[in-house]
Amino acid sequence: MQVSSLNEVKIYSLSCGKSLPEWLSDRKKRALQKKDVDVRRRIELIQDFEMPTVCTTIKVSKDGQYILATVVTFETLSDDYSKIVFLHNDRYIEFHSQSGFYYKTRIPKFGRDFSYHCPSCDLYFVGASSEVYRLNLEQGRYLNPLQTDAAENNVCDINLVHGLFATGTVEGRVECWDPRTRGRVGLLDCALSSVTADSEINSLPTISALKFNGALTMAVGTSTGQVLLYDLRSDKPLLVKDHQYGLPIKSVHFQDSLDLILSADSRIIKMWNKNSGKMFTSLEPEHDINDVCLYPDSGMLLMANETPKMGIYYIPVLGPAPRWCSFLDNLTEELEENPESTVYDDYKFVTKKDLENLGLTHLIGSPFLRAYMHGFFMDIRLYHKVKLMVNPFAYEEYRKDKIRQKIEETRAQRVQLKKLPKVNKELALKLIEEEEEKQKSTWKKKAKSLPNILTDDRFKVMFENPDFQVDEESEEFRLLNPLVSKISEKRKKKLRLLEQQELHEKEEEEEPEGKPSDAESSESSDDEKAWVDEVRKQRRLLLQEEKAKRRERLREDQQAVLQPRFYEIKAGEEFRSFRDAATKQKLLNKTLEDRLKLEAKSGALSVSDTTVGSKQLTFTLKRSEQQKKQQEAEKLHRQERRTLRRSAGHLKSRHRRGRPFH
Repeated sequence: MQVSSLNEVKIYSLSCGKSLPEWLSDRKKRALQKKDVDVRRRIELIQDFEMPTVCTTIKVSKDGQYILATVVTFETLSDDYSKIVFLHNDRYIEFHSQSGFYYKTRIPKFGRDFSYHCPSCDLYFVGASSEVYRLNLEQGRYLNPLQTDAAENNVCDINLVHGLFATGTVEGRVECWDPRTRGRVGLLDCALSSVTADSEINSLPTISALKFNGALTMAVGTSTGQVLLYDLRSDKPLLVKDHQYGLPIKSVHFQDSLDLILSADSRIIKMWNKNSGKMFTSLEPEHDINDVCLYPDSGMLLMANETPKMGIYYIPVLGPAPRWCSFLDNLTEELEENPESTVYDDYKFVTKKDLENLGLTHLIGSPFLRAYMHGFFMDIRLYHKVKLMVNPFAYEEYRKDKIRQKIEETRAQRVQLKKLPKVNKELALKLIEEEEEKQKSTWKKKAKSLPNILTDDRFKVMFENPDFQVDEESEEFRLLNPLVSKISEKRKKKLRLLEQQELHEKEEEEEPEGKPSDAESSESSDDEKAWVDEVRKQRRLLLQEEKAKRRERLREDQQAVLQPRFYEIKAGEEFRSFRDAATKQKLLNKTLEDRLKLEAKSGALSVSDTTVGSKQLTFTLKRSEQQKKQQEAEKLHRQERRTLRRSAGHLKSRHRRGRPFH
């Protein structure tokens, strides 16, 4: 018997361990039981509880007297095993009675699941077809099928309270039908609801498991590893649980006494509360799971896996042991007295982020990772090997830190308290001085002694971890703790307190015993006044430092040499000053009337009345900078020409002899 524990829930495996051959003598068996612990703890609850081949389906009869395991899907029509229907993988349907084979028929398409409707004696078959075939056992003939909107159907179930028939499709939907009217009454899109923010989906989720509980509750399992809990009055799921393996959900069951839902894929069985969704416990067997079922009104769990041997597990918190093996309760009580190590003692819990850092995300779904809650369990030896490969020096750093911690611990045991720690030395000195003052002061001996922070383990990290170092240069510290900002001031305080102590001792000799003194009140007032003066002093120092910083920044700005920046003007454009651009922007923000007035004042625009009563608008075009420069150059040229021009009046023609020319 192997015991595992998770979330303080013990699970006893009654089918694991070594079996003894029948031909061994009793003497040899007793000798082996003394030597081998596994043989001694072996409990053969059901003899020869194994099949010639691998089983895919396991169920318990309604009366709880028989366990049936087959390689095909089957359904018991009676309370015991006297009437059974088998669905083969070759489209055949076989009916068996208590004496054996009774009748055989065939359905048109390959079947995957079927359910029995007791009030009408109808068998509903679903499979590789959009139709749901109906076989009436009272009439002995097929009835008209139900036509669904799906291409194929995987699973089906019938509610035992009101007879509602539900089928799960490959498109990720659940169609609900009323057998009385043979009409569809509801449609749930489970594929869309199963996708959450944390789930990683690579394909379209199909429906792989379906189970009713009561009149209004239904659980749906998908091919991508999600379990959805529905209230039939709503199309939104109440809860969505992810197995985190990405494997199809093979079986879903309800445990009513503890309000639990049991869901299983090929790797793990999870039990969780249907009201809160909190994980109750989980079971991860050695071999892949094909089917599971709960023994009625007990805490026994039966399993069909990828081996001929059946699995039997006992969980005491789910319920008592069956009547035919009530001795299990006494055995579990004896095992409680001798606890053993649990299954997960040699495992390390890692999250998806840890797997990404270690580069092990490709192991999700493999036997190396066991899904649990929001992460996985992995072998601690594998974890250390991979971590050493990712960070080869991690162990050396860890080892050095441990050695340093051990050395510090041994030093702390033999070194006196007066030796200052490496972190927060000033604070430690202040606390040591205060402790010495308490021990030396006679007027404080009657006061209640308070624990010292240096010797308190709760504050030990404050003097060891550099992250807790007090920044004494900060403005907050200098304003809130002015008396402990410098060691010299602390020493002055110590001298002042010693002087006050001597004065107080003299006054105590003069005063009668039990009479209060005014020294303490005057001392407190002096300390308060000194504290206020020191705060003001520190504030003045801070203001002076701030002014000095501002002057330094101003001087640096003045000494800084500004480097010129060059900008390229596009072809065909001319540069205008930024002042002109700002003036133009202001002008554009004004109204048309204001702009006309400004233009009229500048002389570029004139408005006058005409004889016919209309307005005449005359304006001068604004010249560009290039035109202005050209006009200015022409003006200068004309002025220069005037200065250089010479008069031609002195040039007169001479009178020639002869007859003048007329």
